[in-house]
Amino acid sequence: MLHELAQLDRTTAGDLGRLLELDAGYLSRILARFVKAGLVARRRSPDDARRALLTLTAKGRKAYAMLDRRSQREIGAVLRELGPSQSARLLAGVDVVGAALGAKGSGADIILRAHRPGDMGWVIGRHGALYAQEYGWDIGFEAFVAEIAAKFIRDFDPKTERSWIAERGGEIAGCVFLVRQSARVAKLRMLIVDPSARGLGLGERLVTACIEAARALGYRKLTLWTNDVLTAARRIYENAGLKLIKSERHVSFGKKLVGEFWELDLRAAGGDARSR
Repeated sequence: MLHELAQLDRTTAGDLGRLLELDAGYLSRILARFVKAGLVARRRSPDDARRALLTLTAKGRKAYAMLDRRSQREIGAVLRELGPSQSARLLAGVDVVGAALGAKGSGADIILRAHRPGDMGWVIGRHGALYAQEYGWDIGFEAFVAEIAAKFIRDFDPKTERSWIAERGGEIAGCVFLVRQSARVAKLRMLIVDPSARGLGLGERLVTACIEAARALGYRKLTLWTNDVLTAARRIYENAGLKLIKSERHVSFGKKLVGEFWELDLRAAGGDARSR
């Protein structure tokens, strides 16, 4: 837990629990002990007063650094016992395991391409499976995504709309779609990044591609709809310059949710994160 907190600039208990696949009650007890020990600090999110952000304190960073150094020493001691041939076999084995588990790299090996036949099955199925696993949403969400995907395919106009399928090693790793809402307004839809490609900046890359295309196509505004529990996506939207316009409570996909409407003025100077 200290390791993950050390790698993240800021996170919430919910995000940490999903990342580590920990029971919420167990996670809460451990965090309470860390806070009491002065290792972790809690503060209200500037975006949502109902959510608490977790960060390591100076004491927490010192504790993590000590554990990290100890781990490095122990691994070093084991590796020093190996001869050249054993070391070579070990490194080859690490490469095999890394490939099998989708080990993360720089993300430079990820390509973005337009959609083609068969892709929408992945888009629909991955949305349904991941949101059920990570947020407990029911199969109604998969039906919702299927309707959006079907309409996109049926009405697709390459002059006003775009799609990006992220591919890594021949496997789909994420996607996003730019859909025409009116002559002046475009909508970002169906953004998703597979867990195997998270932490590589792919979400930011997909959103940036969508914004740049919307601006190049002459749209004046980019909009999107999301829910407040999708904290990682919300962070990407905020960093890209989108603004939260309004929120509304609703019951969908078997859950009580808070829907959010975000917008980006594509004509404004500094309309994306890179120019701000």
